[in-house]
Amino acid sequence: MDIQLRELTARVHKDIVDSYDEELELELDDRDLDSGTLLPQQGRSEQEKEARRVYFRELFRMQAELVKLQDWVVHTGHKVVILFEGRDAAGKGGVIKRIVQRLNPRVCRVAALPAPNDRERTQWYFQRYVAHLPAAGEIVLFDRSWYNRAGIERVMGFCSNEQYEEFFQSVPEFERMLVRSGIQVIKYWFSISDEEQNARFLSRIHDPLKQWKLSPMDLESRRRWEEYTKAKEIMLERTHIEEAKWWVVQGVDKKKARLNCIHHLLQQMPYVEVERPLIQLPEREYNDDYVRRPVPQEIVVPEFY
Repeated sequence: MDIQLRELTARVHKDIVDSYDEELELELDDRDLDSGTLLPQQGRSEQEKEARRVYFRELFRMQAELVKLQDWVVHTGHKVVILFEGRDAAGKGGVIKRIVQRLNPRVCRVAALPAPNDRERTQWYFQRYVAHLPAAGEIVLFDRSWYNRAGIERVMGFCSNEQYEEFFQSVPEFERMLVRSGIQVIKYWFSISDEEQNARFLSRIHDPLKQWKLSPMDLESRRRWEEYTKAKEIMLERTHIEEAKWWVVQGVDKKKARLNCIHHLLQQMPYVEVERPLIQLPEREYNDDYVRRPVPQEIVVPEFY
């Protein structure tokens, strides 16, 4: 028992340390990778150091490719919907953050819908999702999607058996309709083990900066692990269609999951680098009658730092 507790403690500690790396990613670029200051490696084995360097290099390389993909989507008027589903704490949010990090939010946006309100519950089930679908030259990433009905709504009893069955009758045709309209639909399921989810939940409990990620539904999903597994298996079996296939991302190793998912996503579209026009900064105009007015001190933010 002591050995199991030590192993679990080590996993929780590793997850918390990884979260610091996640924030560091936002400040780094590929020129910083060999800097001991910006990418500290103290206390890591040589194997860990090399794996970390490889991760950052591959991430930045593929983010550069995502920028090329974005330009191609705008240039061609392509329309893309990407669905991210999976276990709570499986890493969906992490990969979404890395995809959109260096992209134009007017081109690539995230749709993370809250629970439906009273009015939305009376609508056609897909209606509130349709409002977020892309126009030409746009990419929309759904952080959970209409597949809530096949997962959380089924397990938690938020839908009737009739509504559940109707969903499975409707969703293949709904997605085929999207594809016929010119929208490319890509669906990812993030899979983690029972043990890994337990460790990540404990990490969130002990990290004040992450506790907000634990909702009552997340905690209940932990108790109902097996029910969610059954619901997931039925969902994948009944909604894996040729026009919109499911792709399963192994998410136990968060960093590898991000790289594998982004790498796979880049392969799903025949993008090419779009030649950009040469940008020249125009000369600033100066007018003799212009005088810049001083900013009133009472509206200036105090400089504490």
